[in-house]
Amino acid sequence: MSDSKVTGIVHLIEETKTYGAKGFRKRVVVLEQDKGSFTNYVPVEFTRDSCDSVDDMNVGDEVEVTYRLNGRRWQKDPDSEVKFFLNAEAIAFQIKGSSGGTMNETVRDANDAFAEAGDDEAPF
Repeated sequence: MSDSKVTGIVHLIEETKTYGAKGFRKRVVVLEQDKGSFTNYVPVEFTRDSCDSVDDMNVGDEVEVTYRLNGRRWQKDPDSEVKFFLNAEAIAFQIKGSSGGTMNETVRDANDAFAEAGDDEAPF
């Protein structure tokens, strides 16, 4: 299965949030798409080490995000209703145009930050 892409203008960049005892990190970026008669807002989640790559984005930048869909099932207890959740997890992004109007050909893979780290900076 191939990964999908979505393009839009960065509308909102949330702060990184940490969850659970293991320190799972998530950062949401909301893309805005003008669909003529309405505006579409698409939340895309950056997780773990890719949260830091979002620092290269600015509100107003035009970006193309490569993502994969993730879904999960949740049920509070055996007698409660089953719910399903869907999210778009970012894998990589490319800045197509910056908010200042100049073209920026930055390509950022989710693992770039790890690859740039020295041997003594590795988390293991």
